Amino acid sequence: MKKIKLLFQGDSITDASRVRDDYHNLGNGYPKFAARYISEKFKNIEFEFINLGISGNQTKDLVERLQSDFIDIQPDIVSILIGVNDVWHYAEKREWLSEEVFEKRYRTILEAIKNKTNAKIMIMEPFVLKASATEKEWEIFKSEVLKRAEKAKAVAEEYGLTYIPLQEKFDEAESRAKAAHWLYDGVHPSSAGHEIIRKEWVNAFKKSVLKGK
Repeated sequence: MKKIKLLFQGDSITDASRVRDDYHNLGNGYPKFAARYISEKFKNIEFEFINLGISGNQTKDLVERLQSDFIDIQPDIVSILIGVNDVWHYAEKREWLSEEVFEKRYRTILEAIKNKTNAKIMIMEPFVLKASATEKEWEIFKSEVLKRAEKAKAVAEEYGLTYIPLQEKFDEAESRAKAAHWLYDGVHPSSAGHEIIRKEWVNAFKKSVLKGK
């Protein structure tokens, strides 16, 4: 039977209240939902699922965790969702982390994975919906997140990696129900929001990863 070790990495959206002393505990978000689905769908594959997402993390934290939480794991597939905290943590003073620094850190992460593991890499788009903020504040915040999303997409395309768009899906969802139904504070998903991510992740996994992209 084919074996696949699959590593979920990122911030609180990936962390999803996981049990930190058991990295096989997937939390209560999209990693759990995605793992359950593909385990049932692909019974000819023996999966080992690992979640090492950490709440509050930015790209700089993933760089610092590269050896212990990426390379030492030697996964077959790495799924990364990161970027919103690279904006959110700078929003109060609007002293934004530059796009160039964000891109450099992302490249550092990808280069290490590619050079020191044999993992296929899935890059997920950071996303937001409007929460309690003035229109001007919201537009500034969203525009900064979208800039990081564009950088994530650009490096994914440059390296020939699987890229999973999410912002458009949440924008579409907001036309069906209020933003808080999907992202309760504009950033963190509800169960319904995690299900949107799960669906897009699984589609990308089936179309790209399992076909060897």
